[in-house]
Amino acid sequence: MLNRRIVMAGAAALGLVAVSLPAVAQDWKARYPELVFAVVPAENASGVMDRWAPFVRYLEREIGTKVTIRVAQDYAAVIEGQRAGQIHIGYHGPASYARARMTGAQIEPFAMDVNADGSKGYYSVFYVKADSPFQKIEDLRGKRLGLVDPNSASGNNVPRHALDKMGIKPQEFFSNVVYTGSHENAVIALGQGTVDVAANWWNTEADSNLTRMANKNMVKASDFRIIFRSDLIVNSPYTYLSNMPQDLKDRIRNAWLQAHMKDKEAFDRLSDGKNRPFDTTTHEAFLPIIEVNQFVDRLRRQGS
Repeated sequence: MLNRRIVMAGAAALGLVAVSLPAVAQDWKARYPELVFAVVPAENASGVMDRWAPFVRYLEREIGTKVTIRVAQDYAAVIEGQRAGQIHIGYHGPASYARARMTGAQIEPFAMDVNADGSKGYYSVFYVKADSPFQKIEDLRGKRLGLVDPNSASGNNVPRHALDKMGIKPQEFFSNVVYTGSHENAVIALGQGTVDVAANWWNTEADSNLTRMANKNMVKASDFRIIFRSDLIVNSPYTYLSNMPQDLKDRIRNAWLQAHMKDKEAFDRLSDGKNRPFDTTTHEAFLPIIEVNQFVDRLRRQGS
């Protein structure tokens, strides 16, 4: 009799579990009829939408709720949107993620890109026009520097850190320092002669913002050359709001990690087929970037 009671109790418990799990799912679906996914402006808005639209449709199928993608006007928009809880999923640059955490955003990194060679980092480079006389940064005294965004790792913080190591104060060394707003705009400004040197991101000779622009016939890659390359920067993270239900966060994370198997076409489109499957990441991976941000903050306070 005792064994029968145990079995019946166990069955009842299992019955309760079977009923409660859908109830939890229905609860978060009622609270989150739409998820907003925001992307920092690495390229122009139409390029972002074209690259990400199939992946967003894949996310909707996997997560089970509507996903709306937004192309932020600048890096700060993603930071502020997640701080306010209005952006549920964000694709940050490393420095903008670090800035978000430094300013109190309740977010967690859950995935990151993996390069074709298996590495999980990229570089900041300085481009000049291929036919220019400049061979090194020191040749550019009195010229015009193009940066990307105050919260860009490869487009601002790492370049400023590198320049400081060279003993260069940008506001004193260059005749003008301008923010172009996106990595694409920085290359365009360089090509048009608005600036004489421009910061940008670079993975390999075959994969960079420049090669992606060339693939879209926006520029000729051979019109530009690199005169400086930084140390490795940890790859950009995908983040979600910490206070979302765990089941929802699990669905989001699993959708990212399984994308290369469940929708290879949509996954390949994100990197022109060059990246390996997404991998997990943690906040600790970005502690060095927080240190770089803090360094840049000190420079700003000093007026550099």
